Amino acid sequence: MAMAAPTGSAAPVAPALCGHLALLLLLAVPAAHGYSFPQQHTMQYWARRLEQEIDGVMRIFGGVQQLRGIYNENRNLFEVKENVPRKLVEKVAGDIESLLAKKVRALKRLANAAEKFQKAHHWQDNIREEDIEYYDSKADTEYDDPDGEEIEREKSNSLKLEFTDDANFKTKVNYSYAAVQIPTDIYKGSTVILNELNWTQALEDVFIENRKEDPSLLWQVFGSATGVTRYYPATPWRAPSKIDLYDVRRRPWYIQGASSPKDMVIIVDVSGSVSGLTLKLMKTSVYEMLDTLSDDDYVNVASFNEKAKPVSCFKHLVQANIRNKKVFKEDVQGMVAKGTTDYKAGFEYAFDQLQNSNITRANCNKMIMMFTDGGEDRVQDVFEKYNWPNKTVRVFTFSVGQHNYDVTPLQWMACANKGYYFEIPSIGAIRINTQEYLDVLGRPMVLAGNRAKQVQWTNVYQDALGLGLVVTGTLPVFNLTEDSSDRKNQLILGVMGIDVALNDIKRLTPRYNLGANGYVFAIDLNGYVLLHPNLQPQIINFREPVTLDFLDAELEDENKEEIRRSMIDGNDGQRFIKTLIKSLDEQYIDEVFRTYTWAPIKSTNYSLGLVLPPYSTYYIQANLSDQILQVKYFEYLLPNSFESEGHVFIAPREYCKDLDLSDNNTEFLENFIALMEKVTPDSKQCDNFLLHNLILDTGITQQLVDRVWKDQDLNTYSLLAVFAATDGGITRVFPNKAADDWEEEPEPFNASFYRRSLDNKGYIFKPPYRDAGYRELDLENNTIGILVSTAVELSIGGKTLKPAVVGVKLDLEAWAEKFKVLASNRTDRDQLGSRRCDPLTSCEMDCEANNKDLICVLIDDGGFLVLSNQEDHWYQVGKFFSEVDANLMSALYNNSFYARKESYDFQSVCAPEAQSNTGAAPRGVFVPTVADLLSLAWWTSAAAWSLFQQFLYGLTYSSWFQTEEVAGDSMEARETSCIMKQTQYYFSTVNATYNAIIDCGNCSRLFHAQRLANTNLLFVVADKPLCSQCESVKLMQAEVRAPPRDPNQCELVDRPRYRKGPHICFDYNATEDTSDCGRGASFAPSLGVLLSLQLLLLYSSASRHPLPPAACL
Repeated sequence: MAMAAPTGSAAPVAPALCGHLALLLLLAVPAAHGYSFPQQHTMQYWARRLEQEIDGVMRIFGGVQQLRGIYNENRNLFEVKENVPRKLVEKVAGDIESLLAKKVRALKRLANAAEKFQKAHHWQDNIREEDIEYYDSKADTEYDDPDGEEIEREKSNSLKLEFTDDANFKTKVNYSYAAVQIPTDIYKGSTVILNELNWTQALEDVFIENRKEDPSLLWQVFGSATGVTRYYPATPWRAPSKIDLYDVRRRPWYIQGASSPKDMVIIVDVSGSVSGLTLKLMKTSVYEMLDTLSDDDYVNVASFNEKAKPVSCFKHLVQANIRNKKVFKEDVQGMVAKGTTDYKAGFEYAFDQLQNSNITRANCNKMIMMFTDGGEDRVQDVFEKYNWPNKTVRVFTFSVGQHNYDVTPLQWMACANKGYYFEIPSIGAIRINTQEYLDVLGRPMVLAGNRAKQVQWTNVYQDALGLGLVVTGTLPVFNLTEDSSDRKNQLILGVMGIDVALNDIKRLTPRYNLGANGYVFAIDLNGYVLLHPNLQPQIINFREPVTLDFLDAELEDENKEEIRRSMIDGNDGQRFIKTLIKSLDEQYIDEVFRTYTWAPIKSTNYSLGLVLPPYSTYYIQANLSDQILQVKYFEYLLPNSFESEGHVFIAPREYCKDLDLSDNNTEFLENFIALMEKVTPDSKQCDNFLLHNLILDTGITQQLVDRVWKDQDLNTYSLLAVFAATDGGITRVFPNKAADDWEEEPEPFNASFYRRSLDNKGYIFKPPYRDAGYRELDLENNTIGILVSTAVELSIGGKTLKPAVVGVKLDLEAWAEKFKVLASNRTDRDQLGSRRCDPLTSCEMDCEANNKDLICVLIDDGGFLVLSNQEDHWYQVGKFFSEVDANLMSALYNNSFYARKESYDFQSVCAPEAQSNTGAAPRGVFVPTVADLLSLAWWTSAAAWSLFQQFLYGLTYSSWFQTEEVAGDSMEARETSCIMKQTQYYFSTVNATYNAIIDCGNCSRLFHAQRLANTNLLFVVADKPLCSQCESVKLMQAEVRAPPRDPNQCELVDRPRYRKGPHICFDYNATEDTSDCGRGASFAPSLGVLLSLQLLLLYSSASRHPLPPAACL
């Protein structure tokens, strides 16, 4: 417990007044050795001395005033331009609309051609594989077994192509051909597949024509309902090292294009007859069914026997987003079989869920998916009550496992409710039979014709062929053939898609004229970001699309919620707000002012936003028409000038098209200089704005060296370096040798000190960050520096801007000594130890003479230690102060010097968590005896076949053994996507001086805390702790992996964020023919295909890790 006494405040009640009086008495009473805790006015005096010293050094060496003068003197070399937010947003939105419109034209051309080619195609029953010429993208794929030996590839008649490197695709391609990818579990020699290959071959000419019209086109893809993918240009398939299970029909972009949004209730029979292998099949089926849902869909999962109950904490339909589906997948694994079957309980629960209109849902296709091992009840009365005669809910039934039950009732349920009946006898049938329901949902779309041909743009996802982050425009392709009675075909042929790389969209957005803290962003109807500087997924090739909500990309508040809603509604607007932001290094929180401006991107699902701080309303545009001056300033970039003018780091920007980028700034500078010897800053291949500003800032910072830095002795003030960084991309560090220890980003816009200095007034201290595990620091061999920086604010013609940041780097050890002197009672004439105190002559302790009894520290606004009078603290400079003195940091937090902000990072990666059942067989699996294994009859039995499939497919499906997804390109356990919990501390609004007692019984501590004016520092003086009784709970600042179910999805779904689904729904057509509703097993691949697949899987059995899910295309 801490009692506080703020300066200048009067306690309104007597108990508080008594507490204050007790505190004053404690402060005044001298200790036994003759020293008393410093009085408040004394510590305020020390604080003023510290403020004056800091200000004096920055005025002498920072050169803020001098730099302002230099800019004014060179006023003829630049113009001050204005960023007009509404005009910028309008222009960028129009440019993005034009870019996507070009892709839409190509997409429609492809979809129309595909329907035409298929309609003209004549089915061939006797077609042979050797009759078809195509490039099999997996023909040259080499799969390795766990021992590193190559597995013999299947013989192929694939075309042999040559490929050349292409910068646009970041891989080798062939523009003369398209490539074909066929899922491993589909027999490519079947009649259906061969006919599909035959008619889709004509698409190659359309692909090529599209590229001629628009050379910027990236992947053009046709995903067929049969599983065949034909994409252009041709390139070898990027398969995992063991086995490839990519199926285009399970990709989010295909699912989104193939059907309207869905409200789905999955009910699972968990009666006593469903045991062992059958229950495991059901769990895996649900897992795979969930993967056919996208963020436009809503779902709930329930189990039933005599009663029905949800498998998770979700009591109603919830959005089928990544996090909700993960909850379902985890909880489905806990289902236990017991009791008797009551279909009525299951279906009544499902219909009640679908009739609940008080929740957010898709409000389009409604369906019930029932997994059971069989039963006799048809529950006709339930359907009559809830679904007939309109039949607005489709019912799909799945007979799971190998059994002798009569399946007629299950067939009847599906056929009587516009659904479909499927059989899943073994795990090999799961994938295909949990996705074919999409063909049924596609019927109303096909029958709707052109009205249903709506181009949709997907979420962001990682391209399977290496393009990085992309979005895809999709368009369904319909079967236009008619039968002998002129009835329309109602099957969807597939989905056409064209990729657009996010980098191509980013190139249309302004960057450097917006300043370090201005940016453009875009969101979709779900509120997910398409563009945002914080969209930085760490996992490559993971299964799900990248779905980062705008309110998770930034720190959420009411203003941003309203902005997000307005953008989703397709409105335009502008708002000036005060908000919190994280620093680039995610260690600090700043309260800032921003102007948000937004407008819809017409003809798309997206809305564009622009964020500008007040000081970025104007920016500098250099105009170096004097070529002699260009050459003069350019010479200051040459390394031979560094010794006298200081080292120059240049931001690694794309100044010219032919400039080779490099992470090594010395190498990048060499590349830049070499290129500048060949071209001029006004060359058409260069960005004149970037180049002119860079050269101007080179000259301006050199003048700062001449006028300020060269004339000063840095050692006199214990400085390791002085520096200046500019919007133009220059960071000049003086003297040259200081560059050896310079650890900041060469791109000022990516440097935390730069961005924070712009947003905060005064001097911003930045100690070197040390995590909690940092323990040792050899101060003799490693000189540690503390950055102090401040922004240079210009006012030109009434226009305010901040084009640069200047600062110094303090020598930690020397300034720690200086800190002790400044926070002491001796004057410049006093010598250490000249003062004497005894029991008869008391005097106040200070931070120098009494450092064994008094702790004096400077802590920054994030709670990190900057300076201390304790030598054993010096190696802890840069640590969160709770790691240094948990008791004192807790007191500061409890007395409202600091506020705390907790948030989540949904884009993190973590090492995979150890599975408790690693190496063990799945629960509920039948284990044969030795007698079984020796029996030929057993090996020919259904039990052996099911167990064999269970074993082989289990090596492939991560869901068969575990629910944790593994990302990566190989069978090895890699880092996985995870949620990290972040905690940042920042100054509250308290600016008063505080004296307080940390009440620990006989071990109470006194402390004083005061903000230093014009800095981000808190000055704290405290008694050293006398005993361990004063220990308190340590405040945590380090990022940690969020515990399971944190954030609590069960609570979040009850207050869902605002979103909108697609505006058109196709779930009904009066002419739909529902007679095809399933009459038996639909999974019947050839024996050769199944054996080939299982032999491949058998090779992978030596691996201990499950195969990762296929990447998105």
